[in-house]
Amino acid sequence: MTTEELIKLYAMKPHPEGGFYRETYRSRAAAGGRNLCTAIYFLLPAGAKSRLHRLGSDEIWHFYLGGPITVGQIFPDGREERVALGPDPKAGQVQQHAVPAGCWFGAYPAPGTKYALVGCTVAPGFDFADFEIGGQAALLKEFPGSAELIKKLA
Repeated sequence: MTTEELIKLYAMKPHPEGGFYRETYRSRAAAGGRNLCTAIYFLLPAGAKSRLHRLGSDEIWHFYLGGPITVGQIFPDGREERVALGPDPKAGQVQQHAVPAGCWFGAYPAPGTKYALVGCTVAPGFDFADFEIGGQAALLKEFPGSAELIKKLA
């Protein structure tokens, strides 16, 4: 399958952080005016990136199809972590990865990856009101030790 075929098949649209998405689930149950859980398909083609952003909820990434991607995170205490999400556990790749609320994170395809189709589950549910894309200058000032990741994804 090609990137274009997946976009058409899943009726995806561009995501503000980069890549393409389609919401597939939003719980009917809610608490405090917020859905308890949401889920999307997220497609990251070669050459694209998921820009550094943070949410007010935890987000779980699930690998489905294609090649590996790297999920880069910067925690509030300045610690940085990069996780390979992909199909090959023998190569150190995982098929699920949880990003805690309040953590800056983004993703990029590994060299040779044509695309990666992943799922993102957010609980409590995703709301664009909680979605914040990081500015490069502000992130570099706050997290100078993560300059390489910030320059790559912000």
